[in-house]
Amino acid sequence: FIRLYRAIYGLPRHLGQHSGGMIICQNKLSSFVPLENASMPGRVVAQWDKDDCEDLGIVKVDLLGLGMMSVMQDAFELCRERGRPLDLAHIPKNDEKTFEIMQHADTIGMFQIESRAQMATLPRMKPKCFYDVVIEVAIIRPGPIQGDMVHPYLARRAGKEPVTYFDDRLKSVLERTLGVPLFQEQMLKIAMVMANFSGDEAEELRRALSFHRSEERMNKVCAKMRAAMERKSVAPDKIEKIIQSISSFALYGFPESHAISFAILAYGSAYLKVHRAPEFYVSLLNNQPMGFYTPATIVKDAQRHGVKVKPVCVSQSDWRCTVVDDNRVRLGFCVVNGLRQKHAEELIRQRQDRPFESLDDFKRRVPLSKDELRTLAELGALNCFAKHRRSAMWHVEETLHDDLLGSVRVSRAGERVPRSRTSLLLHRPSESDFEQRLFRRDAETNTRDACAPQKPESPLTPMTLPERVKADYETMNLTTGAHPMKLLRESLPNIWRAIDLVHARHGSTIQIAGNVICRQRPGTAKGFVFISLEDETGVSNAIVEPDLFERFRLVITEEAFLLIEGEVQNSDGVVLIKAREIRPLANEQLIGSESHDFH
Repeated sequence: FIRLYRAIYGLPRHLGQHSGGMIICQNKLSSFVPLENASMPGRVVAQWDKDDCEDLGIVKVDLLGLGMMSVMQDAFELCRERGRPLDLAHIPKNDEKTFEIMQHADTIGMFQIESRAQMATLPRMKPKCFYDVVIEVAIIRPGPIQGDMVHPYLARRAGKEPVTYFDDRLKSVLERTLGVPLFQEQMLKIAMVMANFSGDEAEELRRALSFHRSEERMNKVCAKMRAAMERKSVAPDKIEKIIQSISSFALYGFPESHAISFAILAYGSAYLKVHRAPEFYVSLLNNQPMGFYTPATIVKDAQRHGVKVKPVCVSQSDWRCTVVDDNRVRLGFCVVNGLRQKHAEELIRQRQDRPFESLDDFKRRVPLSKDELRTLAELGALNCFAKHRRSAMWHVEETLHDDLLGSVRVSRAGERVPRSRTSLLLHRPSESDFEQRLFRRDAETNTRDACAPQKPESPLTPMTLPERVKADYETMNLTTGAHPMKLLRESLPNIWRAIDLVHARHGSTIQIAGNVICRQRPGTAKGFVFISLEDETGVSNAIVEPDLFERFRLVITEEAFLLIEGEVQNSDGVVLIKAREIRPLANEQLIGSESHDFH
């Protein structure tokens, strides 16, 4: 068994297709590599592994699809349409407000720097220029974290410890990152300086770093590098530090070129959030799902930044969310649960042809299912026809009665007209088309009003604020109204709000509570769990030790709202609560967004 295990170790476990990988060569590709048809029609895949193709000199290209690129493209297009043109190439490079929002870790919705770990690093990092953003993108990676590179860099940047180097010969290589190797290019240069690696040998190291699943390949290169440094009489302790850095970097280290590309998008998204907030938030909502946060959290973040979010309305909304003006946006039908896009688009076409005159007119002209109508009524989208949501819900249940003069048909212009009047309306050569349309509409309206029974007022009372918030989450998974925690704030006098935590004394014991929007148990955190709670003022973060997590596993993983008591860790403007006690925040009024959980 052991012999067989060793024989198959490192062999591929299964066949897979790279979602964005392409190979290119001169002349006919099938003359160099065996090809086969993929399961998708019209798609062909190579039978060789991507690394084997690269070893043979075949050009390999990886195409990376990023949701944020769609967000930014949509945002720039909205800016252009609204007479405020902007593009990524001409965003001001040193905008103070953009760096300020990063320094305060106010980065929900931004590319790459919105995670809890990034938010915990930004106030310490205090980025002041573009290259600081490059480092911020690269430093929160499993490689630098496991290689113990994060804390030394931040301490040196803050002046808490001196800048040192593995060897004085490496000063030119590591000076811009304060003596801490953060990028793949630096690792290659270290090998060339300290082990006299040639260009080919450095390329072999690069492939080993990129091929992080192959421990054997990495160990082979490290052994070669160790022997070369010993021949150069490099001190043993320095050799160990260099080898440790390179070995840990193989765990998802980052090339500087990639970090720069990502930093451009991170800075661009931050600039949009500061200076083009309506366009930014609308584009972000229109490209969900993506990122760490749900639409519910994005809507609340927009409101905290002064953007008024208008609710879904059948007389105003489009399928996608839209910008109303410099301070207001309108939710689109895309956020409504269970509403089919083709039905929403037909609604919009009918509205553009002629405004809806009443709820009955709306029901006649738009082919919505009963469930879709109920959902629109419950979330308030039909309030333009009714005094309140329950009134709309009442009238949605009523059965429509066609007029008594005949069945109703649709004319070319889209109006519904009685069949018995068709010949009369189509043979009026003395009237203009406009007059004919007016005549048909008036005839239909007068007939319907005369024949239809008078509608009684709804006997239902309006929804209370908690009921409206609950209905919003049930129909859209978000609300433009009050945050659920705001409804309970008066009954929670001892619970700290997220916005006030910066004033909490280090080492004190406090309580926080909110909607769980993120649970994380990173592989690099040795079993520690991080929980993000959202209230009406922002997001607070708690850290849970492994033993405590096992005690409260079900509560942590199953409850949507939590109350956490723990010790304050307030350092460099970053506040964490080290949990001691965790319990569910149970209340019949509470319903919130789902959590994004990562492992």
